[in-house]
Amino acid sequence: MHISAKADYATRALLELAREPTRPLTCEAMASSQQIPFRFLKSVVGELRRAGLVRSQRGCEGGYWLGRPAGEITLLDVSRAVDGELITLRGEALAGLDYPGPASGLPGIWRRIEADAAAVLDGVTLASLLPAATGERLSRKGAA
Repeated sequence: MHISAKADYATRALLELAREPTRPLTCEAMASSQQIPFRFLKSVVGELRRAGLVRSQRGCEGGYWLGRPAGEITLLDVSRAVDGELITLRGEALAGLDYPGPASGLPGIWRRIEADAAAVLDGVTLASLLPAATGERLSRKGAA
């Protein structure tokens, strides 16, 4: 499985926002804090905004905030917001994949791997990843 730079950068930016949810942060501040290329982060944050994971306000008091509480945003939400399909084969979704003959069972394995990966990512919230999170570091969704 490949974790894209977009998914990594998006998650790191969201964690910056989750750390101080009462004040907006600029892309410049998030990029600097996480050592992420600013221009790349700017486009990633745009995708997060379109997905409803961040909200923005223009002006000197503006910046970005989380679009939902950190306990309601999972790593699966982030990955799908910036990458679409969780796992693809040669750039195609696994849903319609079908092989003939002795390889006929292989698409089911690929789909099972995708489902298992989705379950893991869906069980981890931004809140559970914050250093101040109580309980298990990788607590289940809703338990953080």
